[in-house]
Amino acid sequence: MKIIAVVPAYNEAKRLGDVLLKLKTKVDGVVVVDDGSRDATEKVAREMGAVTLKHIVNRGQGLALRTGTEAALRLGADIIVHFDADGQHDDNFIENLIQPIKNGQAEVVFGSRFLYREQCLPMGRRIVLLVGKVFNMVFLGVSKKITDPQSGLRAFNKNAGNWLLNYLTQDRMAHTSEILAQIIKSDFMWTEIPVKIKYSAETLAKGQKGFDGFKIVWQFVRHKLHR
Repeated sequence: MKIIAVVPAYNEAKRLGDVLLKLKTKVDGVVVVDDGSRDATEKVAREMGAVTLKHIVNRGQGLALRTGTEAALRLGADIIVHFDADGQHDDNFIENLIQPIKNGQAEVVFGSRFLYREQCLPMGRRIVLLVGKVFNMVFLGVSKKITDPQSGLRAFNKNAGNWLLNYLTQDRMAHTSEILAQIIKSDFMWTEIPVKIKYSAETLAKGQKGFDGFKIVWQFVRHKLHR
């Protein structure tokens, strides 16, 4: 089976090279989508041998993932892995992530930091995840069985990938909740596996803050009002 990782990147030139160096040993190909970066992200991606796509302006991680997923499918991917560019995702968990798909036990797999016993979450991330979990359950009807509704480390087979591209509309932070909600509503088999997220002072400063949980809610509400 052909495994292709999709990596959305925005101003990640400092960390991207190391991420891709490790990632290339775990998958058959890598697609990097430079989402309007102002630094050398695109150059680093090309030098590392990744299939590199470029958004002229920053459009958001959700759209970058859709762009990358479309490219991965065109390249013949059987399994697509969504992987962050900032070094927070641990490539050592990729095999565990894709194994249920290879074995026919699932079509979509979400990584969960809450299932990993040794994971220590910063308070700001806990707030984001709590707001996201409540919103997903109350407004999107997402099952209580999902332990990590804001996980960005996920894998899916080509059938689920093609299906998702027809239903996703959220370009920015709300895309994570949207992907989850669409999969839960579908007939695709899904599961979660334990994964470790690597937090650092730099990635925490750049990543989601507690208030971002409320931004995600607003993005959904605004989209509904403009439909």
